Parts: sequence; structure tokens; C-alpha cells
Amino acid sequence: MTPASTPAQEFAAFAARAAVEGLPAELRADLVARTADVLGNSLAARDAEPARVAAAVVAEWGGTGAATSLADGRRLPTPSSALVNGTLAHSLDFDDTHLPSVLHPSAVVLPAALAAAEAAGASGTAYLDAAAVGVELTCRLGMAGYDEELGNSVFFEHGQHATAICGAVGAAVAAGMLRGLDAEGLTSAIGIAASTGAGVIEANRTGGTVKRVHCGWAAHAGVAAADLARHGLTGPPTVLEGRFGFLRAFCGERFDVGHVTDALGERWETLRVFTKPYPCNHFTHAGVDAALRMRDAGVAPDRITELTLGAPAPVLRTIAEPPEEKARPRSGYHAAFSGPYTVAAALLGGGGLGLSHDDFTDAAAADPGRLALAERVRCVPDEESTAIFPRQFPAVLTVRLENGDSVTERIRENRGGPERPLSPDEVAEKFRTNAVRSIPADDVPGVVDAVRELQGGRPVTDLMDDLGARL
Repeated sequence: MTPASTPAQEFAAFAARAAVEGLPAELRADLVARTADVLGNSLAARDAEPARVAAAVVAEWGGTGAATSLADGRRLPTPSSALVNGTLAHSLDFDDTHLPSVLHPSAVVLPAALAAAEAAGASGTAYLDAAAVGVELTCRLGMAGYDEELGNSVFFEHGQHATAICGAVGAAVAAGMLRGLDAEGLTSAIGIAASTGAGVIEANRTGGTVKRVHCGWAAHAGVAAADLARHGLTGPPTVLEGRFGFLRAFCGERFDVGHVTDALGERWETLRVFTKPYPCNHFTHAGVDAALRMRDAGVAPDRITELTLGAPAPVLRTIAEPPEEKARPRSGYHAAFSGPYTVAAALLGGGGLGLSHDDFTDAAAADPGRLALAERVRCVPDEESTAIFPRQFPAVLTVRLENGDSVTERIRENRGGPERPLSPDEVAEKFRTNAVRSIPADDVPGVVDAVRELQGGRPVTDLMDDLGARL
């Protein structure tokens, strides 16, 4: 295609064409699965405190109802729906992950796109196309801030939550496509949203529930940016690469804006997003995979005397430090960020696809048997895992048994990623175990069918009205 004058303009032109011409069936099918994942995660989180807080705040705001809240089925103003549903989508840390940018695109972009699609009366295919393009921009912005030499996201090195920061811009494009913005309007939406994305991740270290609202606030910001552009507010066309632009402001000089437009429409980062099989921090998953393999091989937890979890050096500060906190997590939420606890829970036997929400209640996190096994886990940096990270989140688990034998399992590729995708049955099981926390089991197949029918053009309002009525 003929390059536009700036990366924002080039991406906006691509998005505007996609809104008119549509996307390939493969991408639409991928977004159908991601929609089911986001809806399931959101239904499972309805009792989470951050979602209650967000719902209470938007109730005080009031306004004309245009889109469904998955917290209670009420219709809310479009930005308010995006705020509540984005908060729900991220509240249980079960949302998908793009690597190596290490961000969670769907939990931001899809709630914004669903809200905008409802308000606009859009077809399912228009929604899927807009959501795919919004996820793509989110991932590409994350990659623009990924430093190959550093082997990590510059956003994260600065303590910034790339999901919320980049996601606000992707959400703005998705919402803007559904609101009928042309290329010029979408360029402004990008420029406006770049001023609104924010998020710091200190809560991962020392507590607080604010991180679970990051995706909701970014979805809210994206919808607002699209609406501001629709009413005539403009943004700078050089907002991504400019002297005082988005990437330089967040990443200093360590960014590559080429990632935003390289092979645009030919290579899709969207198809590289990993679906989580377990409702815990993604850095813990390879350790869980290894523990489950040991359990399947007949390793008995009561015969284990020592455990060593080797992981990429950069992830240890999230899943292993401080050691005393990770060995005895203070709550079910903190347990989801603990390498020792998740390994112990998987060895002892969890629910769902290996671990489920019931393994991350406060009661489960205080279980004496799990804590006794978690206290035997020593977390160390592993050279091979560090070399692979962050294109995968690998790990190696070694256990020593009471008879002196040792058993080792090394996981190089994460379950749920492109190399080890979940089967259709596993995807359906994840949705079912999430959804039944909010709706009757007999209603689940009908919701699954309604999501699948989006690809045939069924209006988004049909899906969301039906789902809202079940809450």
C-alpha cells in the first residue's frame, strides 16, 4: 500500500479500509474465540471487589443507557460500560497475553469494541473486524517498546503497565471504526488516546486492587477518544514518533516505531496472542505445566522433600520475591502471583484445566497442605529459560523424592500459545467453568452459540441483550 506520511496516519488508513472491506475469515474466527474468552472471564469476575467498585461509580455518574454492563445486566453509557466490562475482564488475571510485549490486549480492546458496537447497532462481523484491528495496534505498540537487547519491555522496565497504555490507543481505533470514523478521524482518535493511556504496576509488588481497573479505564479512555474525535477534537498526526510523542514519552530513545506499520495487513500479531489455561499470573504457567506433567506421571506430593523452580531471571521479581510472601501468600489474589504456591496447588490437584478459580480463594491460599509444599519450593534463575524469555514464559521444575531420586520437567513452550494451542474442547471447558459462576449451566450453550453467530453477522446487540437478561 502507499505509505501515509506518519505511522499513525498509515495505521488509521489501514483501519479505515478494514472497516469497509472486512478481514479474512481466519482473523474473524480468532476474535470469536477471544470474545468467548473475554466474556467468560468477565462473568467469572462479577463478585470481584474492583468490579463492584467500578459498577458503583458509574451508577453515580448516571447517563443514557447504550451498552450492557456484565456486572448486573443494566444498560449504561458507552464509556461506562467499557469501564465496568474492562475491569471485569482483567480482574481475575485470566485474560490473554501477547508475547514478547507481555501485554493483555483483549481485556481492553474487546470491552470497548463491544460497547461501541452495541451503541452503533453494528453487525457481528463489523465488531470482529474492529476488535481484531484494535488488538493488532495494541500489540504493535507494545512491540515498538520492546527492547531486543534488554530482552524485556521498556514500559515494564519503567514500571508502566503497557496493557493499559497501549490498549487505550487500540481501543480508540476499534471504537472509532464502529463509530464510522474515516482515516482522518481515526488518526485523531489515535492522537487523543495517546494522551489518556496510563498505568503503573507497583501494585504487583506491594498490593492494592487498582491494577485490576487498568483495563477498564483504558477501554473507557478508548471509547471517549473515539467519541471526542467523532465530535471534532483533533490529535497530532506525529503522535507516535514525534519529539514529544507517545513512544518517546514512555520509552525514551529505546523504541522502534517501525513495528507499528511493518508488514501491516500481511503479518498479524493478533494471531500470536496466548490464551491462558490457568487463572493466575502468566509467568507461573510453565511451572504449573511442569507440575501437572509430574502429577500425571505419578509423582506423589507426599514423597517430595525438595522442589526447585527454575525460571527466567526477569520474572523472579514477580513470582518469587520476596520469598516469604510467595511461600505464604496473603490472599487468593496474591497466590496467583506466586511460583511456589501455583506449583504446589498443581501437584496436589486443582480444578478446570489444571488450576481453577477455586484454587485461588483466600481459603485455598491458606490451606496448610498447600502451604507446607509451597514452603519447600526454591525459585532460581534458569539460563535456558532466560534465553527464551519473553517469547515464551518457560520454566524447569526439579523435585527430589524421599528415596533420593529426582525428577525434572522442562517446559519451553506455554500451553495456550500458537505452538501449543488449547483444543476446542479445552476452550469450551474454560468458558463453561467461568460462565457457570454467574449464569445457569443450562444457559451456557446458548451463549456460546450466540458468540459463534457473530461471524455470520448477527448484531452485537442480540448477544449482549441476551446475555444481560441472564444476569
